[in-house]
Formats: sequence, structure tokens, C-alpha cells
Amino acid sequence: MHIYLVGGAVRDQLLGREIKERDYVVVGATIAQMQQLGYTQVGKDFPVFLHPQSKDEHALARTERKQGQGYTGFICDFNPNITLEQDLERRDLTVNAIAQDEQGKLIDPFNGQTDLNNRILRHVSHAFSEDPLRVLRVARFRARYHELGFSIADETLALMKDIAHSGELEALTPERVWMEWHKALSDGHIDVFIDILAQCDALKVISHQLDAAWSNNKTTVSAQIAYARQHNGCEECQFAQVMQLLDEQARQEFYSHYRLPKTFSDLSEMLATHSNTLSAKTYTASQLAHMFNQLDIWRRPQRLHDLVSAYQCATQGQFKGEPVILKAAIAAQQVNAQTYIQQGVVGAKIKDALAQGRLDAIAHALSLS
Repeated sequence: MHIYLVGGAVRDQLLGREIKERDYVVVGATIAQMQQLGYTQVGKDFPVFLHPQSKDEHALARTERKQGQGYTGFICDFNPNITLEQDLERRDLTVNAIAQDEQGKLIDPFNGQTDLNNRILRHVSHAFSEDPLRVLRVARFRARYHELGFSIADETLALMKDIAHSGELEALTPERVWMEWHKALSDGHIDVFIDILAQCDALKVISHQLDAAWSNNKTTVSAQIAYARQHNGCEECQFAQVMQLLDEQARQEFYSHYRLPKTFSDLSEMLATHSNTLSAKTYTASQLAHMFNQLDIWRRPQRLHDLVSAYQCATQGQFKGEPVILKAAIAAQQVNAQTYIQQGVVGAKIKDALAQGRLDAIAHALSLS
């Protein structure tokens, strides 16, 4: 039995980047042997085990044969006679098909180190085309390593386009597609990720309207995203800039189909709903009161700060109304219903008095600006 460090840990080690997790492949072992050694089996479709001390994942070496659609339509063989090279050959990119033995020696049958040095993302074999998820994964790797100057090999981009045209992308579950989007948001450049999907015709499968709008707007949106990444790093804020390319119906369809977390859809909708108010040269008390009520800043004050931050990114730091709006909000939030109750106001009139008090407070704050 031989154990090798594989995949992202080896790749990032060679790039001098932080290693976030370590995965291992085990050659020459059986399920029974792994269990006897104290490993805990966690994989259902193929044997994956957790090391008894480190809890790092260890998978038996395997080969795969395509049968059916999507990224789950594979039959796996993980008998102990499968070699390390056979296991590495099924991987997506040459830079992810490098292994390291327990003495630190690198095993690189597909010249992944050369591609790393040349900053090229290249598929290992034509088996690449059997897994549609790899279109999104390669786009994500290109986004993650954008600042290192990586590019995608022409022949790999051609295979990605073939997959997009094959109809296989439609077999991916919405949750799996969103997972790749979310990873691109969290550790890369989401605009690069989207642009690669557009180049290989995969974006039109994910969102036809976004694909139609992207080419004419990508320079502006990329600048907005760059501002967001530099100034607040907020994933939801970056995503909201992209969603402004879609009309309301297309946005709602995107949220619903890909089952987005509410934090992403909420900020995107707030930005779409209130951009016109924020862009005005001057504000009226009634305009701001209406926006504050819609945002429910009385119970959820953070929503206004998130909106203002997102709009600041949309204007690439040119929004000058932020101090005025935040001061007006603070003034309105200090108006308390208890004040009117103590004055003898009762019933439904309390709500009316509170609304008027907040309006007056906003008007006074605006008069001082």
C-alpha cells in the first residue's frame, strides 16, 4: 500500500500558495485494509476515508467510465491493482495531476509542472469532455489564478465549448452550478469566471440574458467588482453588480433556479430597487423615508449600510450622498414611539405620529447638510 499527496495541495505548494486542505490517494489497498488501519469510510459512491488522526481525506485509487449524463454518470473501479498514473489520468487538469510520495518526490506523468511554470491550464486527456462540471471548474481556476497570469490552453477551451454545445451542462444540478459560482466569488475574480463561461458559450446555458448583456458591459462591471474586492471584499456586493445586468424577471429566475442564499438575492434586489433614489442630486425627506421604510432600517439597520456600500461600488467610489443619507437615517432612528405614548397618543395614531416624527427628523437632517 502506498499513499500520495495529490491535487490542489501539491499544485498550491509548487505555486508557493497557502495549502488549505490535503487530499491523498491510496494505491494498492482495499476497503477492508483501510478500515483495519482505523480509517473511517465516508464515501458512498466510491471509497473515501478519513485518517484516524489528521482527518485528511484518503481515497482509493480509481478509474472511471462514463455512463449517462452529467457529472455523476460514471462507473468507478477502485480495485487495488489500479496504478497511480491511472488515477491521475482521470483528473481534469495537468496542474492537478501531480502527486507527491511520502519522501517528498513528485510524480508528474502529464507534465503538470511545465504547465504550472508556463501558467497554462490544460486538460489531462480527452476524458475531460465526459464531465460537464469541468467547464465551471476550469473557469474558476482561471479566475482564482488570474493575478498569476494563467491562461487556458486553446485545445482545452475548445473542449469546453464542445461540452457547452453538447447539452451536458443542462444535466448539472442547480446547487452544483451555484457552488462553483460561490467558490469563484470567495477566492477569485468572478468577472473572469463569467467571461470564460461566455467565451466557451457556457454562460448562455446558465443565463441567456446575462450572456447577451455581458460582452457590452463587462468592462464596467469588472471595474465595479474590482472596487468591491478592494474596498470591502463582500461576495454579495460583487454578485449584486453582476445581477444589475438582468431585468427583474431574469434576476428572480436566477435566484429561484440556482437556489441562492437570501443574502445574495436581497442585496442584489436592494441595489436594483433603490439605485434611482441614491443617484438623485438632491434628496427629499419623503424619498428617504420611503426608502428607509422599504429597507426596514428600524429593525435591520445594517441593510442601509450594505446598500450604500454596494452603490458605492456601482459608482466606483463616486457616490457623494453617503454622509447625508446615513445622517438622515441616524436622525430618524432616534425617533421613538414611546415618546408619543407618553404624550398621550393612543391606538393607530401612534403609527401616524411615529411616521411623521421620522419624516420631520429626516427633513431637519437634510436642512443641516
